[in-house]
This record gives sequence, C-alpha cells and structure tokens, in this order.
Amino acid sequence: GNGRWAKSRGLPRLMGHRAGAESVREIVRAAGELGIGTLTLYAFSTENWQRSPLEVQGLMRLLVHTLRKESQELHKNGVRLHAVGRTDGLPAPVRKELERTIEFLSANRGLHLNLALNYGGRQEIVDAARAVARAGESITEDSIARHLYTAHSPDPDLVVRTSGEFRLSNFLLWQSAYAEIHVTPTFWPDFRRRELVLALLDYQRRERRF
Repeated sequence: GNGRWAKSRGLPRLMGHRAGAESVREIVRAAGELGIGTLTLYAFSTENWQRSPLEVQGLMRLLVHTLRKESQELHKNGVRLHAVGRTDGLPAPVRKELERTIEFLSANRGLHLNLALNYGGRQEIVDAARAVARAGESITEDSIARHLYTAHSPDPDLVVRTSGEFRLSNFLLWQSAYAEIHVTPTFWPDFRRRELVLALLDYQRRERRF
C-alpha cells in the first residue's frame, strides 16, 4: 500500500516507501516491547522487479540507507536479523549491507526479524523441493519444511494484511497454513503501534483449532 498511500496524497511513490520505512522502525520496536518472538516483514517481492527501474533503484537505495541508519538502534534493542528469499538476486551493494548488518546483530537474543527480500512463496516451495532432491531425501512435509528460507523460525501465528486486501500475495504460503489472518484497511505507512496492538487483540479473540 505504499504506492497507493503516496498517490492519495499526490506524492511520488518513493515518498510512500520512505514513509513505509518509518512504519518498519516503529513496528520492529513495538514488537520487541510487546514480547513478540519473531516478526517477518515483506520488504520486496519477486514480482516487484516488474516495477519501473527508477522505483526499483530507489527501493534498493532506501534499503541500504535504512540498514545503515537503523543498525545501532536494532542492536540496542537486541534484534537479530535474517534475510529470507532469493537474496543472491539482489544488487551487490544491498547484499553487502545485508551481510554486514546480519553479522553485526548475530549475537543478539531479542526479537528475531526476518526481512523477506526478492521473496515469493511459490518460489520458496520450489527452491525447498529442489534442495530436498539435491540432498537425496524423501519428499515429505518435514523435509520440505527443513529447507524453507524460514527453517530457522517458527511458523507464523498471525498474518497481518494491510491496505484492505483479502489475499496473501505469495507471502509465506507454506508457513501460513494454520495462521490466523487479520485484515486492516490501513495502508502500511500509517500502520503503527496502535494498529499492531489492534491486530494482536483481534488474534487473542480467535479460537486456535489447527
């Protein structure tokens, strides 16, 4: 919803992405304070390469800038970072900054933050199946789960969909099989601590039957 947020205000799309980065900062901080163990944010999908080269370049520069700017704050708050997706397809400066930040935060034991970058849920399942075949393992639910990008994280209990969209948009398709889904009309740049708390309150009212 970053682009639509910007369009509704007569602003360039990149201004929406910059506002969205502020939401990332607040939600990561709030999630840690609220005791959430793992938070996965959909930062850049495999389909996002189809956007204009100018917007893609701006997003990549914004990602590098945000990682540099926020690394000390993340470290202070005990956040660990992982990048999930086909990260080898990202530009070299982005990979370098990601690797630096991940290493810098690797000893932390607080909130586990997954950034989904060059990520697609279908692509993840394909990559996991290929990894199972290369390892000579039998194809089972357990073997595929062990080779997912998020094998280091538990499956999500709650998926929050912003912008009023009633779809997963190729996000954590395998992992979300039993997740509760909360849909909010709020665009991501306006999604702050209050909206996160409302999503958690909605989740607490659900009966988890799996």
